[in-house]
Amino acid sequence: MPILTPTALVLGVLFPQVTGRFLPYVIGFFAFMTFQGSLDSDFRQLKKVFCNLLPLIVTLGMLHIWIPCLARFLGGVFFGFNPNLVAGIVLEYIVPTGIVSFMWVNIYKGNGSLTLSIILLDTLLAPIIVPASLKVLLGTSVQMDTIGMMKDMLLMVAVPAVAGITINQLSHGNANKRVKPALAPFGKAALFLVVSGNSSRVAPYIRHLTPTLVGVAVLILCISASGYLWGILAAKVLHQSKDTLVSMAYNSGMRNISAGAVLAGAYFPPAVMFPVMIGTLFQQVLAALYGTWFNKKREIG
Repeated sequence: MPILTPTALVLGVLFPQVTGRFLPYVIGFFAFMTFQGSLDSDFRQLKKVFCNLLPLIVTLGMLHIWIPCLARFLGGVFFGFNPNLVAGIVLEYIVPTGIVSFMWVNIYKGNGSLTLSIILLDTLLAPIIVPASLKVLLGTSVQMDTIGMMKDMLLMVAVPAVAGITINQLSHGNANKRVKPALAPFGKAALFLVVSGNSSRVAPYIRHLTPTLVGVAVLILCISASGYLWGILAAKVLHQSKDTLVSMAYNSGMRNISAGAVLAGAYFPPAVMFPVMIGTLFQQVLAALYGTWFNKKREIG
């Protein structure tokens, strides 16, 4: 993952005439990714989290209140002269938590049930939360089709997620054991096509970087890195276990950037795409760096 998404971004920038041909199909590709990623979940896993709802509620608050407001404030302070850049910065941090966070949580022995519950609820609520957050944080500074965005979020995220979870539930976990691994290579291919296709729209900006765009990239890196720290801090304040701390860190720090890129490409000017897509360069690398830190802390402890 730390190699796949940046490679797709680079190829999209270098060969936009080729990768741009994928753009009409990115919503379908993304829906397939969501379906394949949801095949390891079932509704019973939510019951395990209901005994301790506080970490889930706090993490969702981080994802959709604190960090987006921080991004809106910092974006306005440094780039308020360009509404499109501010819109891209906000869009980067209001999309749902990254489904791939479950992989990182498993690798570093986090709380899998909590992570699955956060991903499931955040994914199902995305068609409502994302358009509403954009409306509240951006107001009328950027024109957007809220109804159309909600429909696309339903098609990309909510419907395929429910379908995947339902199939796994009805198959008593066989879908997770057999279907998900079989579809995994196609899921990676879909991710590659989504990222490379969307990055073709941002190619002119990356090829002609200005001091302003470099500043946007630095701000995205700083906010993304801080997301993990906010999750760690919240877990410590709540006196949570180490496995829950790992889950809160990854779910607060990771975003479904591909979803943001699809929305940016469908509903906003090309300039909005740059802050969203530049996050693909940092997300997986940051996840690996924090994972190394968790391992060191575990060894010391």
